[in-house]
This record gives sequence, structure tokens and C-alpha cells, in this order.
Amino acid sequence: MEKTFKDLGLSEATLRAVARLGYENPTPVQAEAIPLAMEGRDVVAAAKTGTGKTAAFVLPLIDRIKRSKNGNSPSILIITPTRELACQIESVCSALGRSTGHRVTTVIGGMSYAPQLKALKRGIDILIATPGRLKDLIDRRAVSVANIEALVLDEADFMFDMGFWPTVRDIIALTPASRQTLLFSATIDRNVAKTVDNILRNPAYVEVAHRGETADMVDQFIVPVAQMEKHDLLCSILESRGSERIIVFARTKSRTDRCAKQLCGAGYDAEAIHSGKSQAQRKRALENFTRGKTDILVATDVLARGIDVSGVDYIVNFDLPDCPEDYVHRIGRTGRAGKAGDAISFVSHESRDALRSIEKLVGMKIPAFKTVGFTPKEVVNISAKPRSSSKRRPNIGPSTRQGGQRRAW
Repeated sequence: MEKTFKDLGLSEATLRAVARLGYENPTPVQAEAIPLAMEGRDVVAAAKTGTGKTAAFVLPLIDRIKRSKNGNSPSILIITPTRELACQIESVCSALGRSTGHRVTTVIGGMSYAPQLKALKRGIDILIATPGRLKDLIDRRAVSVANIEALVLDEADFMFDMGFWPTVRDIIALTPASRQTLLFSATIDRNVAKTVDNILRNPAYVEVAHRGETADMVDQFIVPVAQMEKHDLLCSILESRGSERIIVFARTKSRTDRCAKQLCGAGYDAEAIHSGKSQAQRKRALENFTRGKTDILVATDVLARGIDVSGVDYIVNFDLPDCPEDYVHRIGRTGRAGKAGDAISFVSHESRDALRSIEKLVGMKIPAFKTVGFTPKEVVNISAKPRSSSKRRPNIGPSTRQGGQRRAW
């Protein structure tokens, strides 16, 4: 029998908030993680993108931990690597906090200090932060983490890999040793937990997804292409496959800007988003895409993690990521909430090794597909050693899966 949120031990106030948000039955990660977190256990959770990880840690903490009595010293601290993720988590916390009375504040880089300092002075219960801005505010004595009862590290593996860890470690050292600690990500594994073993106390592991496991509703493809022909290939795909609700991932800020500019020059409605943009620019680009004002969003991996934008038709990896785990996160931006999606990756001669690393991680040989209307000037050989096994036979034509209508490439 399928569990309900009531079965997880949540209070009536929280259940009312859950109902208002339109949540029906808990997802697998919610069903497993919430009871453990309600008990005060440390939790290390891995689940596929788009499976409700944010609610899996917000619901039990906002239910179990009361409002702070210490002014600018919150009782719940959520640290996340990107500004977009912080804002997304804030929306969930604020919606739930209206029922429980918890005060929610977000502090992120790229924004003016004044509003954040003002919010901190008013008092906070739940603080959502990016590492750099939080450390700066702690150093300024604008906020204290001395009374933290629960700490959440969202997209924990990303923070460990991308140089955030020294700052995060310094912040954690200022929190009480008695705190509850929760680590969540789509690609976290036990090796990551070993890295931070000293901050965990007998953690419970929730492994709804294993390392390298990709979203069920995403079909994956690759297209061999010379580096100089990627723009022509992208335009060909947009012409034949459709150019609305598309995310294109590029490797660097300059390539992201150049790709978006070229698409606009070709008559497409595109915007770029990366860490070099101001927070106002990033927020505006994401809002325009979410509301359908912009058809194509060209982004670096700043948009790969955790961002929940509904109805993304397909994603294109204009460049393969340097880290194979980021591939899993990128393709998870489509095929969400039971709807089907596609992920197509451009593979040049230079990125063959990256492709092999990705195929090893996801446990399958990703099928190549010859696009309609594109004739390459240069033939690129990306042949790799054959894999002995794969998750499933690729479906190149129209899909018969339930949950979303499919179109042929």
C-alpha cells in the first residue's frame, strides 16, 4: 500500500501546508528520508533529479524544530552551492513557513548587503545561504550559527568538488556538535560521506538512486560533430525538433554568451545564464524562461543542479561537461514530473574521453543519431570500446512510454 504524508508522522499543521502546496503522495525519497529526519537522525540521501529532495529535508525540519529564540541566530541552516538553488529552496520553505510561523531568510552573493542585513536583524528561524556570502556575514557578526539545531548540505557532492568545502568546513566548525546533519544530492555516494565522516553521527543512508543513475523519462543521444560545426548542428536540431522550452549547456561563460548571441542572430529567442552575470540578470533570464518569454536558455553548469523548471522539452549538451556527474544533473532538467524528455550531446574529437567517462558512469553506451537536415563537412570518429551491458535499448523513434507524448527526431 502506498504511503501518504500522514503516514510519515508529520503534524496536522504541516499536513495542511502540504495539502495547500498540492503535494499528493510522498515520493520514494520523501517516504524514506522524512521519518528518519523526524527522529533527529543524520541522513545521507541520494535520489534522482526531480524527485522532491527539497521537500524531503524541509518538511521534517520545519515540523520538528521550533522557532528560534535567539534573534539573528537561526535554528535551521541550509547551505547550497548556487544562488538559483537557494532561491528555489526559499520558495518551498516560505510556503511551508506560512503555516508554522517560521521566518525564512536567504543570503546569497551578487546581491546588495543592505536588504539581507535588515532581514537578519528582524530575526530568522531558517537561513538559506550560499557558502561565500554566509561566511562573510558571519565574519561581520551579522549572523550567528551557534544555535543551529539542524544543518542541511544540499548538492553536497558539488560543494565538495568545486572548492566550496574549506569555506563550508569553517562554517560547520562554528555550529554545535549536537546538531542534526542532512546531506542531499542526486549523485552523492558513500565515498562522499567518508570525506565528511567527522561531521556526521551514525548517519542513515537513503539510496533511492545510485551514482550515475539517470532520470527514467529521459532518452539520451549523442551526435558526432566537429567543434566548428556545432552551431550549424544546433540550429538544424532546433529547426527540426522545435525551439521552445530548450536548455543548451555550454562549458564556459564565454562559450555560453557566444552561443546565445549566435542563436539570437539566427532568429531564435535565447538568453544566457552563468556565474559571470549579475544576480539580477540571472534571475531575470530564469524567470523569462520559466514564464515562456524566452524560448532557449543557454547556460553553464550553474543551472545543472536542482533547478526545477517545468516543461523543458529537451536539453542539448553543446559541450560535454568536465565532470561526468554533471552530465547526470544536466539531463535531469528535462523528463521531470512524469513527463518525457530528451537529452542530446554534441561529441567532438576532443571530447571523446569525456564521453567514455560519462558512459562508464551511467552504465550504457549512448546511441548516436544522424540528424535530419544537417550534412557535416567533416566526419568525426568517436568510436569507443563497446559496452557489454546497458540499462535499456535506446528508442530512437517515437516513444511509446506513458507520461508524455514523444516526437521523432
